[in-house]
Amino acid sequence: MSSIPFYPRRSVDQVEEGCELAPKFGADGLVPCVTTDVTSHEVLMLGWMNAEALRLTLETGEAHYFSRSRQEMWRKGTTSGLVQKVVEARIDDDQDAIWLRVDIGGTAASCHVGYRSCFYRAIPTAEHAGDPLIFMENVKAFDPVATYGDAPNPTQL
Repeated sequence: MSSIPFYPRRSVDQVEEGCELAPKFGADGLVPCVTTDVTSHEVLMLGWMNAEALRLTLETGEAHYFSRSRQEMWRKGTTSGLVQKVVEARIDDDQDAIWLRVDIGGTAASCHVGYRSCFYRAIPTAEHAGDPLIFMENVKAFDPVATYGDAPNPTQL
C-alpha cells in the first residue's frame, strides 16, 4: 500500500484551497509536470506523470515520469545517469499540473539529446516569425550516442 494518499475530488474549495492532495489526471491518466533546476531556476523539461509515477516521485525523492511514446513509466536517470533529486514538488491551483524543483547534481544535464535543458532552442517571434529556430545552448553537456547508443529515440520520431 502506498504511503502517499490521493484524495477524491469533492469540491472546488477542497481542491483549490484545501490541504489534501487530489490530483486531476486527464482522460489519458496523465498530468503534465514542469521540471526546473533548483539552483538556476531554468526549465529543464516538461514530462508527464501517471498516478504511479507521481507516487514514486513523492515516495523516493527521485523524479519518475510516464513516457507517452513508449507507454511505460520510467525513473529519470535509469539509463543515462541523469538522476533528478526532488527538492520540492508543487501542484497548481486546480491540481492538474505538477512542478518539480530538482537537483541534477554534477551531471549538468537533463535532456536526452545531450543539452542541459530540453528547451535548448528559441522560436523567433513577431518580425522574425518563420525564421529558423535559434539554438540557445551551443555545447552539449554529454554525448547521447555514448550514453544511449545510436538507435533512434522514439520520442524524436
